[in-house]
Amino acid sequence: MGHHIGPVLAVVAALVVLWYLACIPMNAAQSLLLAERAGQAVSPEEPAARRAMGGLALSLQNPGAALASAYMQERPRLPAPHQVAIELWDTTVEKKITSKRSLVWHAWVTLSATLAGFAIGTGLGILLAVGIVHSRVMDMSVMPWAIVSQTVPIIAIAPMIIVVLYSLGLQGLVPKAIISAYLSFFPVVVGMVKGLRAPDAMQLDLLRTYGASRSQTFWKLRLPASMPYLFASLKIGVAASLIGAIVGELPTGAVSGLGARLLAGSYYGQTIQIWAALFGAAILAALLVGLIGLIERVTLARMGLRS
Repeated sequence: MGHHIGPVLAVVAALVVLWYLACIPMNAAQSLLLAERAGQAVSPEEPAARRAMGGLALSLQNPGAALASAYMQERPRLPAPHQVAIELWDTTVEKKITSKRSLVWHAWVTLSATLAGFAIGTGLGILLAVGIVHSRVMDMSVMPWAIVSQTVPIIAIAPMIIVVLYSLGLQGLVPKAIISAYLSFFPVVVGMVKGLRAPDAMQLDLLRTYGASRSQTFWKLRLPASMPYLFASLKIGVAASLIGAIVGELPTGAVSGLGARLLAGSYYGQTIQIWAALFGAAILAALLVGLIGLIERVTLARMGLRS
């Protein structure tokens, strides 16, 4: 474990350095405007000429002015890492969890829809996979439609799902859970089908020789063999489910959830809030994937399989 930490930290440090460097040209236009208001000479002097130039060119012509306020703007085009870290600290540790300004509270709202959709998608995916493996008709009919369903962009189908469910009187958690299930069921279907078909012909012939029924073959051979594939697909599915929950919050004009934080930040130009919500979503996804990984190690160890 220790020999992996060094390279990971080196990559993280390089990304942070590149992030800080990128802030200078990205925020150069606002930096020069602030410098001009403070009485400093900037080049070019005409605002129209500056708007026609790129951030990198402005930074090279005005290195001092571009660097002076690149990391301390209230509404930067690209916030600095320390600004995002401060926002994360203020909205998680400094705010009460029950407060609507707490990022933890918004994360819980999104997490509830994520878990509901993930449960629906996982159950549906496993059932479809079992049917596809045991039925040639389902294999030829359902699997192609499952693949085609993922070619429709979720940002296009999410408003349609919300409108249809709203007309049926379903609001709040249910539409977001359905959208999450839509994104999470496909990885489970593909992974579970691959896992259930993992046993080779010799293993299946051996069970037939012993007179095992279809159900016995499923429970004794196919299902245990599918566990590594299932957990791999669950890790993908839970991350996709979180994305679905966030996307489901965008068309509804929700006031709670990570999607609502992203939307509010875009409305009012609060880029620091947007980046904090993005990092909050990434941290939440990492925790969910890590939890599934822990369950995987425990489950496979109890089954005598290596993860």
